[in-house]
Amino acid sequence: MDYIEHPAPEDLRRYVRCLWQLRDDAPGDDIQVIYPDGCCELLAELGVPLRMHAADGQVRSDQPFCFAAQQRGPVRLQAAGPVFCIGVRLQPAASALVAGARLPGLRDHAPDLHTLDDTFARAFAAAARASAAADDPEPLWQFLRQACADFTMDAKIEKAVALLDAAAGDMRISALAKSLGISLRTLQPRFLAAVGMTPKEYARVRRLQALLQSLDEEHADIATAAARHGYSDQSHATHDLVRWTGSTPGALVQALRGDRDGDDALRLAAAFVRGTSERRNQGLARRIPKATAWV
Repeated sequence: MDYIEHPAPEDLRRYVRCLWQLRDDAPGDDIQVIYPDGCCELLAELGVPLRMHAADGQVRSDQPFCFAAQQRGPVRLQAAGPVFCIGVRLQPAASALVAGARLPGLRDHAPDLHTLDDTFARAFAAAARASAAADDPEPLWQFLRQACADFTMDAKIEKAVALLDAAAGDMRISALAKSLGISLRTLQPRFLAAVGMTPKEYARVRRLQALLQSLDEEHADIATAAARHGYSDQSHATHDLVRWTGSTPGALVQALRGDRDGDDALRLAAAFVRGTSERRNQGLARRIPKATAWV
């Protein structure tokens, strides 16, 4: 499995966090998991579309071009053949780029992009295919420049996201509203409309991501890492981890610190936390060959 992220060019960083690629020519049939990160994504599944195992027990095949809205729990995916996905991770305050006012109602779903905006979907599909064929992300960057040109973000919510990111989610929402100079009653619906989740949900996701990164990068135990990221105690951290990831702390630590190619490793989850599928065991990295970046 090869997973790699490309940071957005400077002129797009206000709207796009990164562009990523996932490729696995010979995936197993094990279920892989990714965790909420507070970002919506545009997805082009140029290989065989993945199967999503929903919380209701149903298994659905992804659409080739879809919009992954905000998720409030683990996303369980299973390969049905060779995987080749390209994703555009939007900045949280730019989440409504495609969905507009429909964004809050799309939580925990990944609808067909054509149903949201057929013209947008066709242009995105063409750009994704062109990037793959040229082994170059530039066609997608050009598409995104055009798509973002007329999109206006809520400046207050953009600042709210920046403050929560800077605090790694460890910030009271009442204090956030006060720092923005608006009431909590005003903040709540504006944040939901722009980001696709409530400010409290977003704060919890950011704190979760910070905790996952600490568990990945350090050898601190869960209690120590949880206290650093504002959890009142280890049981509170454990509750949040199980709710948002579907895994126990022990399983997460094993996935992040252990052998990600082992039978029990959550390889995709670890790659998304790190932003790459490179190994970091004992300080040694397995570099992804440049030729596999797009083709």
